[in-house]
Amino acid sequence: MQKIKSLMARQGLKSPQESIADLSPVEDIRIPSKKLPPELNLQELEEYRDKLKRQQAAVSKKVADLILEKQPSYVKELERVTSLQTNLQLAAVICTNARRQLSISKEDFTEASLGLLANQRRRHLLTGLLKSLRTIKTLQRTDVRLSEMLEEEDYPGAIQLCLECQKAASTFKHYSCISELNSKLQDTLEQIEEQLDVALSKTCKHFDVSHYTRVQLAYTLLEKTQTAMDQLHMHFTQAIHNTVFQVVLGYVELCAGNADTKFQKMQYKDLCTHITQDSYVPCLSDLCKALWEVMLSYHRTMQWHEEQDKEEAPPTTDEAGAADTEEAAVDHSYVKKKLEHGLTRIWQEVQLKVKAYLLGTDMSNFKYDDFIVVLDVISRLMQVGEEFCGSKSELLQESIKRQSVNYFKNYHRTRLEELRMFLENETWELCPVKSNFNIAQLHEFKFMGQSRSPSVSPSRQVLSSQDQVLSSQDQEVLSLFQHFSQEGNPFERHIDNKDEETEDVLASNGYESDELEKCVYQDYDSDSDVPDELKQDYVDEQTGDVPLKSASRETLRSRKKSDYSLNKGSNAPILTNTTLNVIRLVGKYIQMMNILKPIAFDVIHCVSQLFDYYLYAVYTFFGRNDMYESSGPGLISSRLRTTLNRIQESLIQMESLGEGSASVHGGPGEDRKEKVPSPHLSQLVVLTASETLYGLAQRVVATESLVFLAEQFEFLQSHLDTMMPAAKKPFLQQFYSQTVSTASELRKPIYWVVAAKALDYEQMLLLMAGVKWDIREIMSQHNVYVDVLLKEFEEFNKRLGDVSRHVRVPLPVSNVLWEHCIRLANRTLVEGYGNVKKCSNEGRALMQLDFQQFLMKLEKLTDMRPIPDKDFVETYIKAYYLTENDMEQFIKNHREYSMKQLANLVNVCLGSHINKKARQKLLAAIDDIDRPKR
Repeated sequence: MQKIKSLMARQGLKSPQESIADLSPVEDIRIPSKKLPPELNLQELEEYRDKLKRQQAAVSKKVADLILEKQPSYVKELERVTSLQTNLQLAAVICTNARRQLSISKEDFTEASLGLLANQRRRHLLTGLLKSLRTIKTLQRTDVRLSEMLEEEDYPGAIQLCLECQKAASTFKHYSCISELNSKLQDTLEQIEEQLDVALSKTCKHFDVSHYTRVQLAYTLLEKTQTAMDQLHMHFTQAIHNTVFQVVLGYVELCAGNADTKFQKMQYKDLCTHITQDSYVPCLSDLCKALWEVMLSYHRTMQWHEEQDKEEAPPTTDEAGAADTEEAAVDHSYVKKKLEHGLTRIWQEVQLKVKAYLLGTDMSNFKYDDFIVVLDVISRLMQVGEEFCGSKSELLQESIKRQSVNYFKNYHRTRLEELRMFLENETWELCPVKSNFNIAQLHEFKFMGQSRSPSVSPSRQVLSSQDQVLSSQDQEVLSLFQHFSQEGNPFERHIDNKDEETEDVLASNGYESDELEKCVYQDYDSDSDVPDELKQDYVDEQTGDVPLKSASRETLRSRKKSDYSLNKGSNAPILTNTTLNVIRLVGKYIQMMNILKPIAFDVIHCVSQLFDYYLYAVYTFFGRNDMYESSGPGLISSRLRTTLNRIQESLIQMESLGEGSASVHGGPGEDRKEKVPSPHLSQLVVLTASETLYGLAQRVVATESLVFLAEQFEFLQSHLDTMMPAAKKPFLQQFYSQTVSTASELRKPIYWVVAAKALDYEQMLLLMAGVKWDIREIMSQHNVYVDVLLKEFEEFNKRLGDVSRHVRVPLPVSNVLWEHCIRLANRTLVEGYGNVKKCSNEGRALMQLDFQQFLMKLEKLTDMRPIPDKDFVETYIKAYYLTENDMEQFIKNHREYSMKQLANLVNVCLGSHINKKARQKLLAAIDDIDRPKR
């Protein structure tokens, strides 16, 4: 039974129970099922059991029948199963043997080879892993190297390394540790950009080629060239602001002398108002030095880019190279335009900062030397601006002009007051200077002899002839940026050389000992007594330069011959301390004008006022004398009189006007500020002593110093003319033609006063009145009055010689003096002859004899030829012989004689060859001539 079940199981057959269990629900319904009744009945249960037994027996019988019916098939199938079992057992043996053989093969061949391959593959993977680990390790240590490179300022290397690390990090991004590193590298790159920006800002003050090259290369690697240029201009603007603020703040805090931090919070413009007068110039100098460094850095930055453009390689032919080249060209074009536009912006910033500084302080009370340094510094700064970007620096010009006009008005007013004080305290003593002294030797005029060089002066000065020759050949004048490109600063010179300007002119140009002073008045022929420095041309001790006009010994000797014969003194110029001060003041004015051309006319106008006031003072002190002025015919020319009137009206504040009437003459209050009170002669100057020829020495010094001053003005005319605006040049020409050229004309009225008192003309008239002229015989002996007059001239000549031993009397002066004295003597003779009541022909002959004797003796005393007014006397004497008609014509033609003299001539002739009728007619003619004068 067991075998049947197993066979059925192999064939997929099921047992009856299983078959029954597998019946479908439909079939299952057919199976009788009956529930137990609520009340169990044994009989019924037994009946029901029996019934079930019968059914089981039927089923068993049916099954047995079926089994028997299928018995042959079963047997046949069983045989097949048995055969299959045998085959399966054989197959199992075969498989077992095969497996054993495969196992042996595996052990002997496959496992060994595959193990080698597996190990090799594992080794390769591990090698790659090791390389990746090393790269990761390197990446993780990159920040240390980057820090080192940044400390070394190797920005291109740092950026290159950072970019490579970023590229490597993207390759190993599958590692979790690398993702953090990537973000860290990005932060590092941003940090490098920040440090690079700081490094870029450093180039604004101190440009270094290697440093800037590294910075630009770094920005190129970042592909931010244009951004760098934008940042650079922002840094330059910031550098200018920070620089000027720190410079001014330093001086303000230094002068304040406390640790108060309120200044640090101020605006720059407000800070500038706290600069003191003493610190103004050094602060301005430092300010310009600092700004120069910024502008020089910008200039060198432009040069660097220009050189880079020249060194650029030609464009490549491949597409990638062409694209890169095109991009680079765009960058270069942008950089070039940005730099060119930046020039004006940078200079505008500089101007605004300096303007705020200039206008922050009132400079009207500055010392001249300080103010001239300010002008010089600003002028040089404007030259820097012109070379920097071709700017005319309108802001600087406008601000410095405002300050200059304000300063100059105040300065000129003070100088005029000082000049009045000098004049009122001047004793008109000779100021000893070297014989070849001229204004070019004074420090105030040194700038006129200096060539225009960046290291010398900012003003546009004319090159000396030698420099012009060099320049015309092959010497190119360097610009400030070329000259100070590597070292030095164009604003360093002014303070350094300030001490040189304080050298005493008299110490270098005058006489430094009493012995030298004694030598001034020695004869030139006595060379052994003259110091060597007086024999040779003047050479400046500071520079070794020979002045523009130096007098040679030949020139000096020729001058000696032309001077007054009794004078044995030096031919040094005649000038006083006041003259020297005026000359130096003119030099300072011209310096100011030279540096600041916009106020050139104001300066020249003030220069003319200095000369006007000096001329007016000399005239007022020595030439104004109502008693003699009217008696000297033609002493003051109409031109000189017009000039003196103009000066008095425009410059002199008349003391006679009271407070209430001051405005009537002086105009508005502003105009009165321009005027100066008339000076008064010092009480130490005595002009009334006859033994000194009425202060002749002082008169000579005063007048000739004015003439010398006029000569120096003539020397400066061409220079002033070049500085004067074209529209104002007529003023300068009129000043020279109407004022400067009249200086020598003052000699006549000034020396006339001396000549009028030097001889006793009244005594002459008294002596002549005692002479009898109506004699009847020809006399061979002249009258005594002639000898007395000649004796007066000899005494005058002696006293003139005495004066000349103390003060050189130039030939023009001695000529004027002799001319005045002779004219006065001759007019006295005519006056004496005109007082004669009676005169005969023999008396007229005696007059001629007396006059000829006078002339003969006089010619031995003076070299003047012809004798002045000789014809005036001779014509009057000879007029006695004229007939009636000729006498009438004589009266009409010779109006130089007074009415009294002409009338006397007619009256004396009455009875001899003129009758009473003719006398009446001639006197009527004289009266007609005199009538218009009344």
